This record gives sequence, C-alpha cells and structure tokens, in this order.
Amino acid sequence: MSNNRELVSIIVPVFQVKEYLGDCLDSILNQTYSNIEVILIDDGSTDGSSEICDEYRKRDDRINVVHMPNGGVSRARNEGLSMKRGELVVFIDSDDIVSACYIETLVSV
Repeated sequence: MSNNRELVSIIVPVFQVKEYLGDCLDSILNQTYSNIEVILIDDGSTDGSSEICDEYRKRDDRINVVHMPNGGVSRARNEGLSMKRGELVVFIDSDDIVSACYIETLVSV
C-alpha cells in the first residue's frame, strides 16, 4: 500500500438525486483514505438536492459546492475538473455508494 498521502479530488455531478445523495455523500466522507476534497457540482437540481449539498458543505470543510444551471453531466464534470486541487481525480455518480476503502484501494494500485 502506498504511504504517499496525495490529495484525491472526488467530483460528484448532482442532478435530481435527493433520495440517494445523502447515502452517497456519507459513503464518500467515511473513506479510510481521508486526504480528499469533494467537489459537488449541482447541475440545476430542483428537487432539494441543492440544499442537501449545502448542508453537507456546512458539516465538512473538505466539500466544495458549485450551483450552476442545468447543462448536463459532461459540463458538470468539466466544471469540477477546472476546480480540482488534487493530483488524482475520481468521478463518483451521485446515486452511487462506494465502499469505505474505495479511495484507499485506488490510490494503492
């Protein structure tokens, strides 16, 4: 396993996923590899996802949130890439749940 603790940027495009977003973000924030930044790109959600993003931002300073008009997942991902500070980048869909060792495993490969 790598001893290097590089910053990993996790980009999460968010659109109309209120029902799933909390579980997704909890799984990301509970990683065994903690040197992460989470970039949430709210792509014009109108279902309450935007408010969930803002609430999680208040809870954890590793989270950055951008609210933008709906432009599609590719534009959201590109916006996240323009903001990333990490040497390594991971995309996670906002309706996914990742295992606690997901980032640790990716970094160690």
